Amino acid sequence: MMRAFFLSILALFSAVASAQQGEAYMVVEANSGKVLMAANSVVQRPVASLTKIATCVIAVDWADATGTDLSQVTATVPPAALAIGGPNPLNLQVGDSMSVRDALYSAMLGSDNIAAMTVANYVGGEMLRARGKTGDPVAAFVGEMNELGKAIGLLKTRFGNPHGLEVGKQRCTSTAADIAKLSIYAMRKPGVTFISRQKERQVTVNGAGGKRGYKIQNTNELIGEPNILGLKTGTTGAAGPCVSVSVERDPLVREKADGEKAVTPRRLIIVVLNNPDRFNRARGFINPGWAAFDRWVAAGAPIENKAKEILDVPNPR
Repeated sequence: MMRAFFLSILALFSAVASAQQGEAYMVVEANSGKVLMAANSVVQRPVASLTKIATCVIAVDWADATGTDLSQVTATVPPAALAIGGPNPLNLQVGDSMSVRDALYSAMLGSDNIAAMTVANYVGGEMLRARGKTGDPVAAFVGEMNELGKAIGLLKTRFGNPHGLEVGKQRCTSTAADIAKLSIYAMRKPGVTFISRQKERQVTVNGAGGKRGYKIQNTNELIGEPNILGLKTGTTGAAGPCVSVSVERDPLVREKADGEKAVTPRRLIIVVLNNPDRFNRARGFINPGWAAFDRWVAAGAPIENKAKEILDVPNPR
């Protein structure tokens, strides 16, 4: 009882601290890395289910590296997944199973924490087996999330779990700039883009009573609007309402001296942290973001301080 009291007090202080930090945001053009607008973008804070962007990336990267079809491999819900508590939109029970792809749909579209744990448990276990090791598969998976963070320069990001909830000592902290980097990397992956842009998806769970189906609705209210590709929502008391949005535009086509055409893709990444009106806030950045980008390009794309003006996102995998 006393321990629960202290944990609740700690959670309250964490939420108050996040509220005092106020809103953070960053708007960046993904192909060039040009930062167009930002505020409080390097302040470290909880990021809730935006954590699941990294979860999806690790699963998709693993599938690409191993030649695995995520729709053809089955993940079983482990006891640890139910232990975290919270919403259970698929009514998952220990021992239920589903394809890893369906688990990712539920985690990314429905922000299902149990599904995220199920993905981490399966993929982490496969990674351990491939390396001839034993251990906690979820811990191994989270280790891969943090290794990815190091590889792409997420300097102020630390993942404590695959779902983003504040559970015990597990914390997932980042910044608007780091989430923008992660989002740029994630949206280079066709598998991540395909999942995150779905407005809804039918999934199947195999349980003791047989198969049961669910329709997962995307929690991102912007999905379905013109040119919106994703990406992820997140909300906890400590993080506040958050969203990362990917917005595409027709590519820029130029004719080269040899007559060939050069095609340059154009895509905005908009990250909003701790704003109760996150969707309208993100939507309101789209036109000004493109206008700022167009002015920059028209001026010859000048760069005075690359470290501050450009988000460099390597492609290490």
